[in-house]
Amino acid sequence: MIHSTAIIDPSASIGHNVSIGPFCYVGENVSIGDDCILESHIVIKRDTTIGKGNHFFQFCSIGEDCQDKKYAGEKTTLIIGDNNVFRESCSIHRGTTQDQCITKIGSNNLLMVNTHLAHDCMVGDNNIFANNATVAGHVHIGDFVILGGMTAVHQFCHIGSHAFTGGGAVILRDVPPYVMVNGLKHIPQTINSEGLKRRGFSSDAIMNIKRAYKALYRQNNTISEALVAIQGLAQHTPELDIMVDFLSQPNRGIIR
Repeated sequence: MIHSTAIIDPSASIGHNVSIGPFCYVGENVSIGDDCILESHIVIKRDTTIGKGNHFFQFCSIGEDCQDKKYAGEKTTLIIGDNNVFRESCSIHRGTTQDQCITKIGSNNLLMVNTHLAHDCMVGDNNIFANNATVAGHVHIGDFVILGGMTAVHQFCHIGSHAFTGGGAVILRDVPPYVMVNGLKHIPQTINSEGLKRRGFSSDAIMNIKRAYKALYRQNNTISEALVAIQGLAQHTPELDIMVDFLSQPNRGIIR
């Protein structure tokens, strides 16, 4: 169903069983997959590709030009996967030519009220971004990450899978997989063991993830020394492979 007040650019592609509510705007070269819902007053700008089953609540701004002063109108894109929920007033910007020209969001994510994802962000699957979470440009976020309310993430940071930030956290460096960040002091606190239990991690895997955390944060190791210890643990706990890969990559330095 497309409401009579909605404006759809002739170049847009609309899938089957899509609902577009009052006063929505769908721009040039936008593609919307099957079973999506646009409630009302949704703006989806040009060169945005949206998968199936996504739900946009009122006043979302999706695929707008980025807030980068270097941007000069180049053709860039936003790609969104399947079954995401964008609550009221979310804003998502397209990429820039200074990166890969793409902002990308995976599937099964929940973006709560006023979430902002800036240009060139790469977001995985099954994440939850609470109210007013703000993610600057070029940030990479893995899978099953939870950003607490009013979390602010500095540009170019990487946040590993299964990480958790408390409300009001200011993330200025990379957050390794599994690490929980205190929202008030912005420092690593522990691992998100309760979340891992809910996702079916075994008790042995959780214990070795805790040991990896201690090697990284509690034993006065350098990053290189901690990496060697975690590589040893990963031989028996493949769940730690993502932490090994994360720590092996060039980055802004991890939060400590």
